[in-house]
Order: sequence, then C-alpha cells, then structure tokens
Amino acid sequence: MKRFTPPEQWQPNCLKTGAFNHLNSLFKLNEQTQWPSPKWFTPYLNATNENNLPIQFVDDAQIDFAERYYEQVIFETGEVPTRTENWHDLFGGFIWCLFPKTKSLINHRHVQDIAEYGLTKRTKHRNALTLFDECGVVLAISDSKWQTWLRDHQWHKAFAEHRHEWGESIQAFMFGHANYEMLTRPYIGLTGKALFINVPDEIFCKDLAMQYQYLDQVLYEKIKIEHCLADNSHLSPLPLLGVPGWHEDNKNDTFYNNTDYFRPKRRTCA
Repeated sequence: MKRFTPPEQWQPNCLKTGAFNHLNSLFKLNEQTQWPSPKWFTPYLNATNENNLPIQFVDDAQIDFAERYYEQVIFETGEVPTRTENWHDLFGGFIWCLFPKTKSLINHRHVQDIAEYGLTKRTKHRNALTLFDECGVVLAISDSKWQTWLRDHQWHKAFAEHRHEWGESIQAFMFGHANYEMLTRPYIGLTGKALFINVPDEIFCKDLAMQYQYLDQVLYEKIKIEHCLADNSHLSPLPLLGVPGWHEDNKNDTFYNNTDYFRPKRRTCA
C-alpha cells in the first residue's frame, strides 16, 4: 500500500470539501493564502491544561524537550510543540480550539498513565486515547437508531436511505486531527473511529460554536466519569468518505456499493 503523504505546499483548494466545512465556517481556513503560524491560533484559543497552565502553541524547534515525552511537555509547560508548515500539527491546533477541555483531559490522562506504567508499556487506555485523538469522530445523535445502524455496518441505510436526516438527528464532528490531514488527499479506505454521544434534538438548532462547546463538556464527562476510553470497545469504524456531504462522490447512492470500503459486519460463529 502506498504511504499517505499530504500536500507539501499550502493548498486551500484541498480544503473545499464538505469535510472541512466546520473549519472554514469557524476559522475561515480556506481563505488563508499561506500557512498559519503557531501564534495565528491565539485569538481562537481559550484552553488551560489540567496543571492550570494556559495552552499556547510554540514552534517545535524552540522547545527544549529535555528527554520529556510530547504529552509531558504540554502538561508541565502548557506549550504545545507545533511544527510549522505541517498539516498534522495545524489540524491538531484546531482541535485544541474546538475541544479545549477534552484535549486537556486527554493530555493529563497520558501523563498519569506514563507516571504509573512508564513510556515503554502502552496500556489499553493510552492506546484508546491515542486512537481517538488521531482518528476520532464524535457522532452526536438524538436517536439511538444511528448507533445501531452504524455499529452494525448498515452503511447504505445510514448514509444513503436516511441521508436527509443528517443535521437533524445526527451530526458528525471531527476530533481526530489525522483524519483531517488525510482528507486533504481523500482515498478509498479512509476510515475514522466513531464515538456516539447522545444529545437532545435542540442541539442541532444551535449555532456551530455552541454545539462544539456543548460537545466538549459532554465528551469531557464521558471520558472522565464514564471512562469511555478505558479501551477501544466504544469506538466504531466509520468510513469517512461515506459521511453525507464529506465527499463529492457520495451524492450518488451507488458509491456505497463498494463493499471493499463499506464492508459488511463480520459475523462471528456461535
């Protein structure tokens, strides 16, 4: 399989698909004519880590790691090492802006886990935190049918037959910054990890910024109190190009006939 490589240059054209609508609406990302610098995020950032330090993005080259792991640097200093002209870190910055409480909690959980088990042993908890941080998609739902259909891989029913209900009783909110990076050059096979969040119907009527604020609080509580990322069991595969509006080709229902991508649920023998 060919290794994924994002565009080397700043290319606003690759940010015009529906998958980037939220970033374009809230940050005018597609109107940028050059790479945003780490300090560009400052007006949008209102985050404090769980060590009571304000979060700020700092050029990776200016940070003295002193043998500390990435997450330890963030917790001990509030500084997020950010590579310039780098898609992965750019999108990571947006997630800090949109989910500040959840990102701070995930950072703290990594540090706690490292303190207990060290860096060499990857626990199920840290694996789940990392997977969600990189590939997570929050699916806000007000009807449990969506969780049933998508967990059961009833892709055509959820994505095509009930396409008109997206935005009314279900909405997708990207959390994994690696997802965003790979969507700059979308390819068949691109899959995220969905976490279902039950919400009231009225949440879909609120403005986008308020929806993110609400979800950040709920997600924070689900991780902290309900321990939904103790392992990967609550995460469900989600073919990202199937999400209505996220890919031009899925306007045609036949797009979902590709069972190599939209795979049926694997049934276990009794």
